Amino acid sequence: MAQASLKIDLDAVVANWRALDARSGEATRTAAVVKADSYGLGAATVAPALYRAGARAFFVALTEEGAKLRPHLGEDAQIFVLGGHMAGDAEAIRAGRLIPMLNSPEQMARHLEALPDAPFGVQLDTGMNRLGMENEDWQEAAPALLERGIELVMSHLACADEPEHEMNARQLAEFRRMTDGMAVKRSLSATGGILLGPDYHFDLTRPGIGLYGGRPFEAALGVATLSLPVIQTRVVQPGETVGYGNAWQAERITTIATLAAGYADGIHRVLSNITDLYAGDIPCPLRGRVSMDLLTVDVTDLDEVPDTLDLIGPYQGVDALADAAGTIGYELLTALGPRYNRVYSEQTG
Repeated sequence: MAQASLKIDLDAVVANWRALDARSGEATRTAAVVKADSYGLGAATVAPALYRAGARAFFVALTEEGAKLRPHLGEDAQIFVLGGHMAGDAEAIRAGRLIPMLNSPEQMARHLEALPDAPFGVQLDTGMNRLGMENEDWQEAAPALLERGIELVMSHLACADEPEHEMNARQLAEFRRMTDGMAVKRSLSATGGILLGPDYHFDLTRPGIGLYGGRPFEAALGVATLSLPVIQTRVVQPGETVGYGNAWQAERITTIATLAAGYADGIHRVLSNITDLYAGDIPCPLRGRVSMDLLTVDVTDLDEVPDTLDLIGPYQGVDALADAAGTIGYELLTALGPRYNRVYSEQTG
């Protein structure tokens, strides 16, 4: 088969969730962020595995994501929508029993008018200047919203992956100033915030990238293995070139394997000529440019050319590949395209 395989270890996802859950006290619940199709790994399969492990709160970015996720989770699962209640969302929110995180007075008015008895949360801006109510709007709206019953008040840390950054303490203080004394459940921390310690944990944490094997959770187990099939090999003579633009020229007799994946599958073109793929633990250099559907890899030093080579796996994790590309693991995972055959492994329920 010429279809590349993306293998997802559900046991590793669950182990990462449990490890992050253990970082906070018993009074703090640990949710799971499954937006962007569980960071490209398949929310319809990943989220139920986390539900079986004990997660009961899940975060998505859009109402549409929440509506698709609802059939895959138990009745007692809460699905929070970070983007809030947008125009036209009311029926999907009602049918999916979703909980929009209201980000503005406009969203508040829309939700309370369309779904006056439906649950909601509130997101506050504590300095990131992205989503959430400003302090003045919150102070004006809080009495009426608290009287109706808020499921959760949250904010988001801008610099949690830099533990010493002064922004963390500044946002923590602002979040406390905006919410202390209110009878409401609170959430401030995603993966990085969990690692900052108990002052940041409050009632609910929201790990995302740490579940999927990425920084800043350095102790995370690897979750994804991306194996690309070899569809042809050829011998290239010294002086001959490989791929578009003659971007690589052979200096020795070289065996080149052509693999079935490319930038249409989320493999960044910037990786051309600068990364390796792996045959077991043996690195094989990527030669020439990444094209839309194909990669060309130097397999000269292998005793035998395997059926597949790994771009992501035990010898090159997603963060190592992201470092080579000059980006972050989040971007690489979420860019993994629909042509991969996603294969899930799970030994424990």
